[in-house]
Amino acid sequence: MKKLSKLIMLARSFGSLPRPRVDELARIRLMAVREGVWFKALSRLERCLVGLTLKVTNKVRSKVLGEALRSIVRKLREALESKVGLPMRRVGGMLAARLCLIAQRWGNTSAKDWLRDKSFARFLEVMYMNNPGIFKRS
Repeated sequence: MKKLSKLIMLARSFGSLPRPRVDELARIRLMAVREGVWFKALSRLERCLVGLTLKVTNKVRSKVLGEALRSIVRKLREALESKVGLPMRRVGGMLAARLCLIAQRWGNTSAKDWLRDKSFARFLEVMYMNNPGIFKRS
């Protein structure tokens, strides 16, 4: 799980760089193959593009190739995200925002910092997932 989060962070930084680094692309490919999402998430053309890029060049100079690689890395990042990660960002963040508003109404001034606390959102999501259906609101 720790390796997976490292890979997701690496993929996020890869997409924000002005010029993609080939060594990071190789690490992302290796982790995607190890996790079993390389063949599921990418088409044959996308896999070939990454493979040829790694074989032919040490530095990506083309803007078009850089954009194509960024979209491929974005696909891999979404495929590698854990089953808890995506709902955590959606439901956990929403629950954290609700609790933050309630606490602020009650006078807790430090509650605004809860929105930035990812571990708090993860806690709320796990609690929500483990809660039996009869206690959840529709």
